[in-house]
Amino acid sequence: MKISIIGGGPAGLYFAILMKKSNAAHQIKVYERNGPDDTFGWGVVFSGETLTNLAKADAESHAEITKAFEAWDNVDVVHRDEKISIHGNSFSGIARLQLLKILQQRCKELGVKLLFRKEVSDIEALRQSCDLLVATDGVNSTVRREYSTHFGPDLDDRPNRYIWYGTNRLFHGLTLTFRENKAGVFVAHSYKFNKTTSTFIVECDPQTWDAGRFAAMSDDQTCAYLEKVFEADLDGEPLLSNKSNWINFVLVKNERWFFENLVMLGDALHTAHFSIGSGTKLALEDAIALHQCFETTEEIGNALSKFEFTRKPVIKEYQAAALDSMRWFENARDYMKFSPIELAYALMKRSGRVDDEDLRRRDPVFMSRYYRQKAEGRTQ
Repeated sequence: MKISIIGGGPAGLYFAILMKKSNAAHQIKVYERNGPDDTFGWGVVFSGETLTNLAKADAESHAEITKAFEAWDNVDVVHRDEKISIHGNSFSGIARLQLLKILQQRCKELGVKLLFRKEVSDIEALRQSCDLLVATDGVNSTVRREYSTHFGPDLDDRPNRYIWYGTNRLFHGLTLTFRENKAGVFVAHSYKFNKTTSTFIVECDPQTWDAGRFAAMSDDQTCAYLEKVFEADLDGEPLLSNKSNWINFVLVKNERWFFENLVMLGDALHTAHFSIGSGTKLALEDAIALHQCFETTEEIGNALSKFEFTRKPVIKEYQAAALDSMRWFENARDYMKFSPIELAYALMKRSGRVDDEDLRRRDPVFMSRYYRQKAEGRTQ
């Protein structure tokens, strides 16, 4: 097949790897508008389940990815200057740029043609010139917009704002930090992704954002303000910006996932709030699922139909859990009256998919402590 891919992020690169690996005769080109070293954000996080899927799909790239991983099993919740740890959770972090470089190199080894700084000006002409066109061009997808009548997108701009920083303060676990000041409530989502750097995402509700007057602040002023909010947590380390701007999370859904020989993957197709898992995880698993469909049939229409039929229920369930989690964080100020351990307990159960038995299996010490304090009336 002649395959064209718009977007050189993890989904596009990984799908190219899997298709080229399964049939070297495929002619595959990846069109990426940015350069090979350009990327937004810092680290991304994977679950143990995702790593198992990557190992089965392509052992070579999995081996390189895991070499660069930082792994942990703890979720830490910081509230009122107290840290509550919940163990028994399997996560790993990696720098987003490092992940892209590994996938780029694997593509080159297999003979995939990577075209950087290449903006596709005529998408329809490209679609007509290939057997399969795959759009992995992100949450602001040009392809989705151009073919919106076919895909039926539903875009929901959520009220909370977030900004994605890095820091050299190492957080040895997935850490959720809750801080208040006169403007309102701020939540930091942080975790290390290499030996020197952590991701540090700050989220707040619109009331807090307005009261903090962030609209009038420069990048440096915003950094300085948030460094003050999280002064006790950063240990004197500054926040590191990489095209960091306040943005609203966009919940993306699409009624239809493909049109003729055109299909979308990753954030162009669907999003899930960062509080429950990485969009990168879903993007890579999309690529695996689509490749598996082509392993069962050579007819493009049948493969794309099967992809939508089998993958859509999985994403629907994941998005439902992510929606509950997202709404929990949108109402975080309601939970600030909780004690640290009560807040940690509520946070772990926020998606509705984790019950007490799950938590007992993961960390019986945490659950014993929670119920002891509850019995003593010390959970609020």
